[in-house]
Amino acid sequence: MEHLRELRNRLLIALAAVIVGIIVGWFFFDPVWAYIKEPFCDTPQAQQLREGQCTLTYGGIFQSFFLTLKVSALVGLVVSSPVWLYQIWAFVTPALYRNEKRYSITFLGIAVPLFLLGAALAYFIMDTSLAILLGFAPSDTVATIQIDEYLGYVLIMLVIFGISFELPLLLVFLNIIGVLSHATVKKHRRTVIFIMFVFGAVITPGGDPLTMMALAMPMILLYFVAEGVIYLRERRGAGRSEFDHLSDDEASPLAEDDAPVGTPAPAASAAEPPAGPPATGPATGPAAGPAAGPADEEPPGTDKR
Repeated sequence: MEHLRELRNRLLIALAAVIVGIIVGWFFFDPVWAYIKEPFCDTPQAQQLREGQCTLTYGGIFQSFFLTLKVSALVGLVVSSPVWLYQIWAFVTPALYRNEKRYSITFLGIAVPLFLLGAALAYFIMDTSLAILLGFAPSDTVATIQIDEYLGYVLIMLVIFGISFELPLLLVFLNIIGVLSHATVKKHRRTVIFIMFVFGAVITPGGDPLTMMALAMPMILLYFVAEGVIYLRERRGAGRSEFDHLSDDEASPLAEDDAPVGTPAPAASAAEPPAGPPATGPATGPAAGPAAGPADEEPPGTDKR
């Protein structure tokens, strides 16, 4: 019950922080929306409806309200992220060992910059990607991009690029827990590179060659970085154990008996008594003869002749 009570309190604190962030995002909607729509405004199709002005459309009564709410929620999650990330960390930390805490802090410190780097790359190429996708339209047509459709495209691009940049972190983590070795990574290198190009072509919203290459090439570069980290880690011996030389089908030796099978047992020491029962053969020596008893004596008065 104590854990459930703590979980409830931390969830309430995180929820309150997110609500405060949403309120802040509501008041700062205009500058945030101007920053979000800038990649579209850099395309020639953005000025087809009104000359010299970047124009997006909406086709519903509540569409503009939900757009403001979505952007405010996005700002609220980003602004309040230090609070709810700390609440998650504070709830999980007591159950971790010291080395697990150290690994968690390291991974979190690397994961956040990698995600932001991927999102920044997505935002940087978004205008060129939009220009390529919208350029396939016939010359006698006008692009009427709705605001919710454009916002969904932006969010998908940012999330996909951000998560994809976490690939090297995942590989190193699998190596630390002993699931993935450098030999496996090296063996399947070509297959993984091919899968990355396919992933870049399928997962991106537009599927254009520029977006595919912009996603696949950094992933390949990060894959080689992760492979180098795994190689150096195994070379230092941090990831090796005393049974790494055994194959999957070979049993490890017992800790209490290191002697090979078939080795005779050591001979008993001379100071030790024999293990079997005492011998029952005829005894020798002066004490071995039968003792003279009364039956062997002659009665008195017997004549010896």
